[in-house]
Amino acid sequence: MIAAFLLGISQAHAAANCDWPQWTAFKTQLISADGRVIDASTPQQHTVSEGQAYALFFALVANDRPAFEKLLQWTENNLAQGDLTAYLPAWQWGHRDDGSWGVIDKNPASDADVWIAYALGEAGRLWNERRYTVLSNIIANRILREETADIPSLGLTLLPGSVGFTQGKNRWRLNPSYAPIQALRRLAANDPDSSWSAVVASSQKLITDSAPKGFSPDWVLFQTGKGFLPDVETQADGSYNSIRVYLWAGLMDRNDPARAEIMNALRPMAAYVAAHGVVPEHVDTRNGVMKGDGPSGFVAAMIPFIDAAGDAQTAQKLRQQLSDHPVPTNIYYGQALALFAQGGTDGSYRFNRDGSLVPRWTQSCVSPQKR
Repeated sequence: MIAAFLLGISQAHAAANCDWPQWTAFKTQLISADGRVIDASTPQQHTVSEGQAYALFFALVANDRPAFEKLLQWTENNLAQGDLTAYLPAWQWGHRDDGSWGVIDKNPASDADVWIAYALGEAGRLWNERRYTVLSNIIANRILREETADIPSLGLTLLPGSVGFTQGKNRWRLNPSYAPIQALRRLAANDPDSSWSAVVASSQKLITDSAPKGFSPDWVLFQTGKGFLPDVETQADGSYNSIRVYLWAGLMDRNDPARAEIMNALRPMAAYVAAHGVVPEHVDTRNGVMKGDGPSGFVAAMIPFIDAAGDAQTAQKLRQQLSDHPVPTNIYYGQALALFAQGGTDGSYRFNRDGSLVPRWTQSCVSPQKR
């Protein structure tokens, strides 16, 4: 009787320790009752497929299956014409110029698609739900068919979307932050007969070789015979996209085969942050010239990277900055960056060497029965 009572206390304590209050706050502040992630800081009150993808990941980390299902249903019904088995989700949805609500830009975004496929695959495994696994495989295969290109000297490469990123016969526009190695590696492990392993290899090369000065650009061009070139539109700026490159690198498993090369390639950013005590908002990646101090979301995103670089003193300074100036509650993107970073550093989740997700609730909490 006493043993059973003590076991009950122990289980309740473990479950309590696996609460993720930051997810609860994110969900309360930024997700509608029907499962739409809203960027309230924009006039269009828009939703992007990337936000839906990130929230799916967070819901899985939090073991919040009801929220996961709502997010998935909203994404399918509103971004994928009601069928994720047939369509990749549109990138942007919101308040249109004519006053109606709906899809604003139907072109898919491959970073969102990768994270959706990843979250579904891991949800299928962790929650033992075959429906999620099957849908993950369908989306992953569609990404390979519609959002990749076989680029000379790079190999099969992830394009940022299905339309608009192949510029003539010998030039492509790419985005290093769209290629989280751990997520891509897991898609490859889930389907070893697919081409995902080639995408992992080209993504590693994209991340390291597009940052010759040690700073990742938001966008970059690749031209046959010339390699990586500054992006014409963004003028080699590294900012609101590229901050995720450092975040994904910092969250990689220590034994990931790509981690050492990526961390070494980006080490100048770690050195700059250590020397100046701030995360820059903009970097001219051609010469390393910095402009402005990054917002709180940038500070949050940089913490795992600085931790991974082994600089505990600078990481602590950044944590203090974030504590003094937290991310505003209505800034969706900053909140998402912070949730990835905070969850990855406080033990809410981690990635294995093969990219598989290890949420805290699978290690030390009572796993609720399948609902």
